[in-house]
Amino acid sequence: MSRNNYAACIAHVLKWEGGYVDHPKDPGGATNHGITHKTLAAFRGKPVSKANVKALTKKEAGRIYRLRYWNKIKGDELPQGLDLVAFDGGVNSGPSRGAKWLQSALGVTADGKIGMHTIGTALDVIDRVGVIQKASAARMGFLRKLRTWSTFGRGWARRVADTEAEAVAMTTQSPERVMAEADKAQGARATQAKGARATTAGGGGSLLVDLPEWALWSVIGVLAACTLILALNAAQHARRAAAYRNKLKEMTNGQTMVVV
Repeated sequence: MSRNNYAACIAHVLKWEGGYVDHPKDPGGATNHGITHKTLAAFRGKPVSKANVKALTKKEAGRIYRLRYWNKIKGDELPQGLDLVAFDGGVNSGPSRGAKWLQSALGVTADGKIGMHTIGTALDVIDRVGVIQKASAARMGFLRKLRTWSTFGRGWARRVADTEAEAVAMTTQSPERVMAEADKAQGARATQAKGARATTAGGGGSLLVDLPEWALWSVIGVLAACTLILALNAAQHARRAAAYRNKLKEMTNGQTMVVV
């Protein structure tokens, strides 16, 4: 269990949440350290102004995160790494969703409420790295469908990749495993990129000219969609590989590892 892991997890969250922002396209409105004015008002039990949000300290933000996010996903009772995946996802998209992504990856009922069955399964699961990666993939699938993806998508994608790498490092405590996952991610990027190029160049060749125009446009639409999906996947695998390699440098103090 990870009763001593909150400090590491909140440090990761605050690295991504930053300071005060009031982006016009952010439905959360005025936010500081990732805490919206609505969340701050609920925590304090009274209305707050943008000035109150701007003056929010990291210490108070930390108390809010523990009470309204960490405790909701039972962070103290989950294994290290799996706690971070649910916690960071919950901060980004709501505790219920963070819990559901972890539950789905564990193969238990994804009701958004982490109880003894979810915790027991999390403690017993052997392939925690696989669970972390499945939960991260589910989170990416959700984020890509949001109407604000075009505005915030790149930052979200980098955050999910970084959270995955951090969580894998937490659960394995192994630079060798982190390096192996970096190599796997790089290989997946190459495969997806190759598929995107093949889809763009292929598509039936001379057979397409025999199709009626309406069918031809349908085929072109399908090929374009497939190419886009493969390209997006390739880009995310590249971010994952970079995140793993950055984490490896941190774990090895920048020293190059040599596999014998």
